[in-house]
Amino acid sequence: MYRPPPIPARLSRLASVALLATGALLAATASAQGTQRPNVLLILADNLGYGELGVYGGGALRGAPTPRIDKLASEGMRLTNMNMEPQCTPSRSAMLTGRYAIRSGTYAVPLPGQAEGLPQWEVTMAETLSNAGYATALYGKWHLGSENGRLPNDQGFDEWYGIPRTTNEAMFPGSPGYSPELRRPEYIMEGRKGEKSHDVRVYDMDERRQMDADLTRRAVDFMERQSKAGKPFFAFASLTQPHFPTVPNKRWAGKTGNGDWADMLAEMDANVGQMLDAIDRLGQRNNTIVIFASDNGAEYLRPWDGWSGPWRGQYFTAYEGGIRVPFMIRWPGKIPAGRVSNEIVHGIDVFPTIAHATGTHVPDDRPIDGVDQTAFLEGKTDKSAREGILIWVDNRLQAAKWHNFKAHFYQQDNMEAPAAKLPIPYFFDLYTNPREDEQKRMYSSWAIGPMMKMIGDFQASTKKYPLIPMGTPDPYVPPAPKP
Repeated sequence: MYRPPPIPARLSRLASVALLATGALLAATASAQGTQRPNVLLILADNLGYGELGVYGGGALRGAPTPRIDKLASEGMRLTNMNMEPQCTPSRSAMLTGRYAIRSGTYAVPLPGQAEGLPQWEVTMAETLSNAGYATALYGKWHLGSENGRLPNDQGFDEWYGIPRTTNEAMFPGSPGYSPELRRPEYIMEGRKGEKSHDVRVYDMDERRQMDADLTRRAVDFMERQSKAGKPFFAFASLTQPHFPTVPNKRWAGKTGNGDWADMLAEMDANVGQMLDAIDRLGQRNNTIVIFASDNGAEYLRPWDGWSGPWRGQYFTAYEGGIRVPFMIRWPGKIPAGRVSNEIVHGIDVFPTIAHATGTHVPDDRPIDGVDQTAFLEGKTDKSAREGILIWVDNRLQAAKWHNFKAHFYQQDNMEAPAAKLPIPYFFDLYTNPREDEQKRMYSSWAIGPMMKMIGDFQASTKKYPLIPMGTPDPYVPPAPKP
């Protein structure tokens, strides 16, 4: 593979650093003038389906009311058309970089032993906030690299504690015939910026049950420390629930009387409540942007079946059940309470929107797919700043959405089914056919025009800024942009 000389890469990186430094200077100036910068608490559930929470039609219907999360939704804005990438690694990459994961080689969940991780060349939301004077921390699941150099403390987080990969590896140590000599177990890790992360203990089933309680306690402690120090913070509480194996903390086991899933849901709601109570106790409610979301669609592996609500499909698919997720955002005095919208938004929009709110910037030396949704969220307009999205499953452009219209270029019924290229795309009107039923599909749709424009614009950008292949090692050296 062609590798250009390193000078352009260094210049590109220097430009990014200069931009971040400018953001830090602006933030310092704002602070000196008495402008208070908002804190950010991002709570991300793992494989929580659209229909699980009470406010989205679940809650008691799933065996456990979710009063704290439901109340959070009523205190800010709730989206019914929030879209994520359909897998854990891509969605986290997209949120933190503002870029479709296909651009950075993070378009799929890596198999054990496969080259993985977010290249250090990528600039994350944590990096921009850290460079602007924010204290930054991640607690819980990372899934964007599991070796030193590609862990959270290498990508802008001052501190972190959690798991580098995924929760199902907690099942390895107790499996018949398992030997750590054949497959090293996943470890809970922790680290600080400027230091190497280190192993804490093996992530087994006992630790799996304890993890969300631990990360909640640590997130609360972090917010307390930063509030006492008078420093704005970005706390990323990356929950491990309800990802399989879906089991509750032992203190919650049997609490609902409706099984592990309901007990887990009740525990999740309580953990979110603890973080929200801490913000109130610290007097930070009016100055903290709180976001609750899921990273992708429902957990659909028996016996841990999640629920996509009214939508067809599950994670790892392009159906609405794979990409449409619960999302709510609260910022008192800025985002009007009680608003609900079906306007289309994507996880890549989080970084540009938070950058606007905090007075920081996204990089300008690479394509940023996300758009700033500030005016929409603050009620200055009823319309989203975007009209459509592109949907990748692995490295396939599997579907596209534009307003209420959708085109599928592949057919894939579930995460285990092969993806079959369609000779003619399937068209759906999600208003009249929300289940994406092939028997009710549209046989012709003028909306393919705007969709093809989105695809064409993306493809044009890749000619100027080539996609980064999965497994590309650091340091990544980007080709000089083509005119």
